[in-house]
Amino acid sequence: MRTVTATAAAVTAALAAGAASVAAGRLASDAALKAPPGRPLPTEPRLTVHGTAAGQVTLTRHLATLRPGTYGLAGDGSHAVVGPVLPGAAHSADTVVRRLERVTHGTLDPGDAVWLTPNLYVGTPSGTLGLDHADVDVPGELGNLPAWFVPGARRTWVIAVHGLGTTREQALNLLGFLHHRRFPVLALSYRGDLGAPRPTDGLNHLGQTEWRDLDAAMRHAVRHGAERLVLLGWSTGATMALRAAARSGLRDRVSGLVLDSPVLDWQSTLRALAAARHTPGVLLPLAVRAAQGRTGLHAAPDGLGDDIADPARLTVPTLLFHGPDDTVAPWHVSRRLAARRPDLVALRTVAQAPHGAMWNADPKAYEEALRRFLTPLS
Repeated sequence: MRTVTATAAAVTAALAAGAASVAAGRLASDAALKAPPGRPLPTEPRLTVHGTAAGQVTLTRHLATLRPGTYGLAGDGSHAVVGPVLPGAAHSADTVVRRLERVTHGTLDPGDAVWLTPNLYVGTPSGTLGLDHADVDVPGELGNLPAWFVPGARRTWVIAVHGLGTTREQALNLLGFLHHRRFPVLALSYRGDLGAPRPTDGLNHLGQTEWRDLDAAMRHAVRHGAERLVLLGWSTGATMALRAAARSGLRDRVSGLVLDSPVLDWQSTLRALAAARHTPGVLLPLAVRAAQGRTGLHAAPDGLGDDIADPARLTVPTLLFHGPDDTVAPWHVSRRLAARRPDLVALRTVAQAPHGAMWNADPKAYEEALRRFLTPLS
């Protein structure tokens, strides 16, 4: 009788441990599958404002605050734009002084918690950039998708798709550049975004289902006069662009892809985001399995990470911005893709730039590469 009781207790403990592991895996997978738009990814450090002066702001010293380039500085109820580090400015050993370009709204007070963001602008194209735009609803499979349309004279449209932790405001960084070159631009909100339909399971599928919203935007563009399409995406938006270029019924209209920090290996991205939330290493495989069970995501058998990274799927010129300091989407997968299709893929390596922010590190170089790429496609 004692043996039976002991066995039953052991089985109960094992089942309880298994259930706890499953629950922990689901919770860890939420770091990627429930990443809210417009909020920082867990890989982005929280910083403290230590002080401001004319044209400068003092922040917590961190590898993030030492990055080159120009970034948004966001807090709860505030937004500013910071430029490069000011090496000659007086500061303590645990702080960094950067140039303060402007405060968009709110205030920066000592003690405020802030984080760096790729978004230099918040608001609408007309309100922030002075560009005429129309608010349009793109009919999608789950309902209407809000989008901004900035008109241009060309027959080639650019459809811009944001990625993890951002909103369509990310496209504002490039709208002025694209408008100056007379490209019509459609900046899309997709399922899960504010004002867009909620996915039926409430989860982000890292582009695997969201690409159909981009397909809907492509159909909208063609109905309204687009003859050719350039798909421009950041992060999972770049993943959506790759899927749409391979699967859309309008893929023959796609003349080029521009991919910034593409998520080509969703498993690595999920592990990185879960680890940034201090998930123990032993639970990371459980997070991957939980994500597979919850979303149907799968990995490709060739080791590239996902079938979207299959070089054979590429059929159009592709400009790829990525760099080794991206801790969310592995750079080596982008390098491998570019190496396997040098006939179509141009990889622009960007150092010291975080995920989805390759433009921020050096806007002029980024835009020059983009100009050269777009010129023959327009």
